[in-house]
Amino acid sequence: MLRPRITPCLLVHEGGLVKTVGFKDPKYVGDPINAVKIFNEKEADELIVVDMDATVNGVEPDYRAIEHMAAECRMPLCYGGGVRTAAQAKRIIGLGVEKVSVSAAAVERPELVSEIADAVGRQSVVVVIDVRKKLLGGHEVWTHNGTRNARLDAVEFAGKVAGLGAGEIVMNSIDLDGRMTGYDLDLARRLRARIDAPMTMLGGAGDLDHMRRLFEACGIVGAAAGSLFVFKGQFRAVLINYPNAAQKDGLFASLAA
Repeated sequence: MLRPRITPCLLVHEGGLVKTVGFKDPKYVGDPINAVKIFNEKEADELIVVDMDATVNGVEPDYRAIEHMAAECRMPLCYGGGVRTAAQAKRIIGLGVEKVSVSAAAVERPELVSEIADAVGRQSVVVVIDVRKKLLGGHEVWTHNGTRNARLDAVEFAGKVAGLGAGEIVMNSIDLDGRMTGYDLDLARRLRARIDAPMTMLGGAGDLDHMRRLFEACGIVGAAAGSLFVFKGQFRAVLINYPNAAQKDGLFASLAA
């Protein structure tokens, strides 16, 4: 049977692996390449790596770092950060990366999604949508590490870019980033009802039960997390971890029923 994907999401800041809370105060937690090697050993389903500096600083992706990471990675790899053109996306795919994600650039110029899909194939195009809850309900899109309000409805924007050729939508909750209190299931249900494309939720996962609730609510979708896979225990000691085969079987048991 088809199974949901469980995906570690690694944030890179100034060359190091970091974790944030609410997109603020990045805390250094290790070396990205070392983390990739550990996730190789643990046979992670796939990996998302986001350079949180590139777009904010207006610089191109660090192709040398991407090539090094792709060479080490034995699982499907998605890279995001600083991608603004189809030519950049094609170059990144040529380095051995399976998927390229865009965020702010897709908000500023949605047709970029179609251009990248034409260049590298729809299956390799991911749109990451960073969102915050609105006071009166719904969610708005924010860019540049949560510092700019795009004033777009998140779910409607997801539908738009899916129609333009996005092969996957990653919906990332700024409010829940690093909180480890569970996914926004209401947002997940609304997104699932709006798009047919593969979707992944990010932000809020603190244990495997949070992922189970997501799968029970939405079926076969992706569950991504950062803190869950780099911290361990109530004191949040840094320890790269990932569910083993038995844990994953238990996690998916309710879907097989």
